[in-house]
Amino acid sequence: MRAIFFGTPEFAVPSLEALNDIAEVVAVVCQPDRAVGRGLELTAPPVKKRALELGLAVHQPTKVRVPEFAEWLKSLNADVALVVAYGRILTKAVLESPRLGCVNVHGSILPKYRGAAPVQWSVIDGERETGVTFMKMDEGMDTGDMLTKHVIAIGEDDTSGDMAKRLSEVARDCVREDLPRFVKGELTPQKQDDSQATEARLLEKTDGNVPWTKGAELVQSHVRGMSPWPGAYTKRAGKTLKIHKVRVFEKSGKNEVPGKVLVADKSRVIVACGEGSVELVTIQPEGKKQLAATEVVSGRGLVEGDVLG
Repeated sequence: MRAIFFGTPEFAVPSLEALNDIAEVVAVVCQPDRAVGRGLELTAPPVKKRALELGLAVHQPTKVRVPEFAEWLKSLNADVALVVAYGRILTKAVLESPRLGCVNVHGSILPKYRGAAPVQWSVIDGERETGVTFMKMDEGMDTGDMLTKHVIAIGEDDTSGDMAKRLSEVARDCVREDLPRFVKGELTPQKQDDSQATEARLLEKTDGNVPWTKGAELVQSHVRGMSPWPGAYTKRAGKTLKIHKVRVFEKSGKNEVPGKVLVADKSRVIVACGEGSVELVTIQPEGKKQLAATEVVSGRGLVEGDVLG
């Protein structure tokens, strides 16, 4: 088959490699290079880097909602376009450019977690399983007909980074197995139940603020879901305290004010939540390196009675 690939971040790279194994990839479309880091160095997205290594033609349009872009895609005479975490909404003209249209591998079990950050929100919300949905694209936000689903478990210690890596591998296998079947007409589309849809909006830095008023399990899920970005944090004495890892200490029971440090000694640090409590495992005081929470107990460090947040 002749195929076009749309994708930008590291999550999409395994799918690009799989597509290159089973199809003639006539074009790879990704977002423009971005200035990153403190030095604002112009950096190519992971999909571009891998596509060039594979000898594929890369295109980075600044505008995709113009007639010229759809016309160019049409001229490629592709059978299908595969979209994996491209990061932009595509017009009807673009979606209809390939002979069989555009298909997408989305990082959630649709219709739950439609949007830009499905992997993160499934972890933040304390879900026990997630997966990828292979779907036919339409003009809506992840609203197209579903073709296949692949479900995996979320472990109690899995972070968003862990799940993104695993799901990218599930997506790779999905492309290899399901895309050829779609092109052959062997898959039956299934409508989504819109009443079951949830939104997975893009995360912002402020989302990392730990919600101590929630139950202990959701506080732990929040910390895992914010890793690696934007990172979970709280405030202590006006300074930022990064929270890298916590574990549930008590699932239920009302303690003190949410965020209050109940125990702080050389053996453990326990913090009250809206329901239950958590043990701080790894934290990072402002301007310092990452440490075991028990190493921060002393002097000007954490003390019993502190209220975080």
